[in-house]
Amino acid sequence: MDKINKITKGQFKTHVDFKVGDTVRVHQRIKEGEKERTQIFEGLVIAKKHGKGISGTFTVRKVTSGVGVEKIFPVHMPAIEKIEIVKSGKVRQSKIYYIREATGRKGKLKEIKRKVKEVAEEESDEAEEIEEAVEETKEEKQDDVKAEEEKKEEVKEEKTEDKEEEKKEEKKEEEEKK
Repeated sequence: MDKINKITKGQFKTHVDFKVGDTVRVHQRIKEGEKERTQIFEGLVIAKKHGKGISGTFTVRKVTSGVGVEKIFPVHMPAIEKIEIVKSGKVRQSKIYYIREATGRKGKLKEIKRKVKEVAEEESDEAEEIEEAVEETKEEKQDDVKAEEEKKEEVKEEKTEDKEEEKKEEKKEEEEKK
């Protein structure tokens, strides 16, 4: 068990502490080919499962054009950039699956006020530090790649120069033979 904890320790992400009943905005990085963009999925958290460990997940539901869409996100998924709490709802159950069938007044949750801004500000500061570190490592990797490419180009140039010299020497030898 200790070995598992050592491996998963570096993969944990810190997010704003949200609860079931909160309306959240999940910022997810999506890679399409070579392009990378951020997609925002805003909806109601209807379930949190498997605790806060590495296998923890949460389900977000939104209704678009009369069609309900649910996404299950792992809490510590690397593709999640940040989670914002838009508003908090008062619920008395840990799983609010009844919202799926509820329409009209029953489908709405009573809003409660929580101190979200302070936590969000601390979280955004941590996220900025992490993003800066990631950018620095990306820049270092790019510098390493550029250096490798330059070395490859130098080697190619040397090879072409060597080949040209060999051709010149062969021509001189042929002329001398004639």
